[in-house]
Amino acid sequence: MASDQIRQMVNFILQEAHEKANEIRVKTEHDFNLEKQTLVHEAKLSIQDDFAKKEKQHEIQERIARSSEIGACRVKKMQLRDELLNKLLAEGGAKCAVVARGANYPQLLQKLIVQCLIKIEENNTEIYCRTEDVDTVKGVLPDAIKEYVEIMKRESGVTLSPNVTMNADADKNLPESSHGGIVMTALNGKIVCDNTMSARLELVYEELLPSIRSIMFPDE
Repeated sequence: MASDQIRQMVNFILQEAHEKANEIRVKTEHDFNLEKQTLVHEAKLSIQDDFAKKEKQHEIQERIARSSEIGACRVKKMQLRDELLNKLLAEGGAKCAVVARGANYPQLLQKLIVQCLIKIEENNTEIYCRTEDVDTVKGVLPDAIKEYVEIMKRESGVTLSPNVTMNADADKNLPESSHGGIVMTALNGKIVCDNTMSARLELVYEELLPSIRSIMFPDE
């Protein structure tokens, strides 16, 4: 009888032990699975975050590269347009040089001298020109002074006696790049009137540049 009770007690203890062990196993597996899911989820989030950062960085790099490429194309485009405009200006200068060799060039020089005298409004002035134009300027200077005096008398009623001299230093003659015309100074060079063909071409070029651009580059 006592042995039966002991056996029952042992069986009960064993059963309790098995149930407790099974409970511990189930809880352990649950905790393990929960921890694994947590780690996997965190790993996924980390990978997704890392991928998003790399994707964002890649997009930024592509934008920078695209922006740099667009900028380089714009610079190249501007350089080509500047080259074309400079070529146009050079061709204009070449045509001015042709004018300076024409039959009407002396009359043009006379008008340029008169314009300078009117603009400067000084009694003592000095003229600079190209070496090849010295004789021509000297030839038209008296008529230019006479025309200037007549204009001023007609417009203001005052008779002037301007003293216009030629530059005596050949080293200071205008360069060939001036394409002709004259430069007049007064007050020891403090007042300068640049009436060279190149200066007038530059002036016209600047005034017409918007129109020139619209004609040459209509896509703008």
